[in-house]
Amino acid sequence: MISDVRPNDKTSGDRLKIEFLGLNFDSCSKAEALDIIKTWIATPAFVYVVTPNVDHVVALNRAQDPLLTNAYAHADMTLCDSRILSLLGRQSGLNVVAVPGSDLTRQLLNQKDTSWRCAIIGGDAALHAHIARLYPQHTWIYHQPPMGVRRSPAARVEIAEFVESASVGIVFFAIGAPQSEICCYEIAQRGRARGVALCIGASLEFLTGAKKRAPLWMQQYSLEWLHRLGSEPHRLWRRYLVEGPRIFLIWRRWDKLKAVRHPDGYDSTRFGER
Repeated sequence: MISDVRPNDKTSGDRLKIEFLGLNFDSCSKAEALDIIKTWIATPAFVYVVTPNVDHVVALNRAQDPLLTNAYAHADMTLCDSRILSLLGRQSGLNVVAVPGSDLTRQLLNQKDTSWRCAIIGGDAALHAHIARLYPQHTWIYHQPPMGVRRSPAARVEIAEFVESASVGIVFFAIGAPQSEICCYEIAQRGRARGVALCIGASLEFLTGAKKRAPLWMQQYSLEWLHRLGSEPHRLWRRYLVEGPRIFLIWRRWDKLKAVRHPDGYDSTRFGER
């Protein structure tokens, strides 16, 4: 098991934090998360939002990497991007609210009477042009880093310098996990940037139609993973058929440990859930 983490006191305020599987999830609805993010956009600080799913939790437990652990531990908002995780949380008696990053991204960009300066880290020229056509009310700038960001400190410094010089309201990190989260953590540690960074995975590709999201009924029945597997079997078979099922063992171990630590019941105040 990875060690317990604590909420980032800089921005967590009185938001409810639920410790689950070694992560401090924000227990807020999608509408509440949007309101908080819009408030942050107007501030001069740099904050970042992570959206862990099953794949992220499995990777955290497998890697035992302090850099990766810190990247999630120091996030200003942690939203559950998985209905599977939400269901497992419910089995443990916890209200881990599922707020899919794709839905959050779409609703944020569709906000009426707003015009933000936005940056995209990742993607290609076709995606950048398509997003600009879909959301012309916003101003767009882009940075396309090389492959291998996770293992290239130089590439991460280049990303950090771009974000620092861009001075945008929103930065969409579309370079996948865990490099998006690590980049955000390192940018926050440098203390020179502003804006709200969102680690949103394939969300922009869903918006443009480059990738298709599962039908609503599959989303509602927690089968979005099956749709993605069917859409990209050669790329995703190992993630969903080999790595993904490990989440049930991770959860079972965590749930047993919780019962040992708190035999009289789960006391949320012990985990900073205020």
